[in-house]
Amino acid sequence: MDDQNKNLILATALSFVVILVWFVLFPPPEPGVDDPNAPVASADGTTPVAPSASVPATTDTSEPVTATADDVTDAPRVEIATDRLSGSISLVGGRIDDLKLNDYRETLDEGSPIVSFLSPSGQPNAYYALYGWAPGAGLTHDQVPGANTEWSVEQGDVLTQSSPVKFKWDNGAGLMFHRTVSLDENYMFTVEQSVDNIGAGTVSLAPYGILARHGEPADKKNFFILHEGFVAMSDGELTEADYDDMTEFPFEQREGARAEVTQVTENGWVGFTDHYWMATLVPQPGSAFKSVAKYDERRDIYQTEAVMPTLTVEQGKTAATASQLFAGAKEWATIREYENEGGVQGFLDSIDWGWFFFLTKPIFAVLHWLNGIIGNMGWAIIGLTITIKIIVFPLAYKSYASMAKMKELQPQMEKLKADAGDDKQKMQQAMMELYKKEKVNPASGCLPILIQIPIFFSLYKVIFVTLELRHAPWLGWITDLSSPDPSSILNLFGLLPFATPDPESFIAIISLGILPILLGISMWLQQKLNPAPTDPTQQMIFAWMPWVFMFMLGSFASGLVLYWITNNVITFTQQYLIMRSHGYKPDVFGNITSSFKRKSKSDTK
Repeated sequence: MDDQNKNLILATALSFVVILVWFVLFPPPEPGVDDPNAPVASADGTTPVAPSASVPATTDTSEPVTATADDVTDAPRVEIATDRLSGSISLVGGRIDDLKLNDYRETLDEGSPIVSFLSPSGQPNAYYALYGWAPGAGLTHDQVPGANTEWSVEQGDVLTQSSPVKFKWDNGAGLMFHRTVSLDENYMFTVEQSVDNIGAGTVSLAPYGILARHGEPADKKNFFILHEGFVAMSDGELTEADYDDMTEFPFEQREGARAEVTQVTENGWVGFTDHYWMATLVPQPGSAFKSVAKYDERRDIYQTEAVMPTLTVEQGKTAATASQLFAGAKEWATIREYENEGGVQGFLDSIDWGWFFFLTKPIFAVLHWLNGIIGNMGWAIIGLTITIKIIVFPLAYKSYASMAKMKELQPQMEKLKADAGDDKQKMQQAMMELYKKEKVNPASGCLPILIQIPIFFSLYKVIFVTLELRHAPWLGWITDLSSPDPSSILNLFGLLPFATPDPESFIAIISLGILPILLGISMWLQQKLNPAPTDPTQQMIFAWMPWVFMFMLGSFASGLVLYWITNNVITFTQQYLIMRSHGYKPDVFGNITSSFKRKSKSDTK
């Protein structure tokens, strides 16, 4: 077996093994079963607080639930109506609990409903944000607004990006609470809270924000490459925890639940992230707060909190605070603007860039830039592939030049093998001397394939996790680059009048689309730049490798397969031209015909 073929087989096999390990050794966990009839918790800041505490607990574990599902669902509401969001705010608790993303639909099917993001308590998989005040010295729980407080509208009937709404609540004991909710042109709410002390005496209370999620999300992907669950930034440190991890938090007596508590000194945010959507509580930059992630196992409620320091309000004085709520799509450009212009530190890290973040971040930045110029994400992927090949061209040139030189040395290598006979040590020494004399590195042939591995995984991550690839068309039948090629050879790519197999069925494995077939052909042609090895084992490996990859990658996102095809075509062209420039002329057509001749001979035996 010559060194060039050894290296190529080794590199290709390594690529195959790494990809296979991801799907065999680390399969996604089985999805959990959500109980839509689970009891509803009241996240209203009702746990008693020690007078010395500046960041009180916010979940009641001892008193009965006071808000039924009907109470919240049927409560009076204020409409939310912007270009990008629609929904309503419940006057019970002032909850932001009904939100739809106008720019996104559930599927590509005609008439598919708009994505519903937040939903009120009392509905399956309730998910909402609420704000309130936790009582300190001089106050009881019924004297501060919580999850079940009935607010009244002070100003505004509809929340738009140009017209905020104001609410008020009088506790009947000398405190008047006000809340103003505004919304920008995208997904950032600003919640301003104030309290007027018009009674007698000094009071202490702490403002808070809560995100509550009843059960795990119904559309949870349960895929190992994607993080879904708790996400927080605390003074520059990113923290993530899956829903399963939250159920194993240690029990915190003060929080009344399994919880993880972090004291943030300057900058941070906390919330939940889904595949494409996210909700996060964002206190004012530069302000301290207590960041809490908790799980109430009795009621199956996941919750995050941002609790601001306790404020002391003297008689006749007013105390005010403001914070923000991001609730919407994880659009790269929008989130980057909030980070760069809005001062939300590390907000881009809310997108799950993975271990190869040093590759995935710049790869997507270039992809996004190309898409902005070209206007089509499929062509942008092709442009990105060309860009990557230009960057790694010096290494590729050196590798292919070395491969051409190895071809020139082939007669001398065969002579050395013949002279050495069965003395392998003598042959190896002679080979090394030849390589040294001719300045050839036999391992250089591995470089182009090995370089592709981290780039392949990084692009796979980018295509899978970023919203911009969701439902992004390329041309013709490719209407979603984040999904597999929908065409199928089983119905002759739509020419026969029957549907393709269900993606979950076993027969879907052989239901190859046009792109996976082109991938297999491009890999097969790339092999034909070199004559087939004489060793039967090598011949078998080379013969099967393109088609194994074709079936293996057939269920991958079409955007990733498009990248691989483009990469193969460029690699074929580069290798052919470079090898020719160094005096070796690959006989592609001859290698193709000889492979069929060998097959015919074997068939006749």
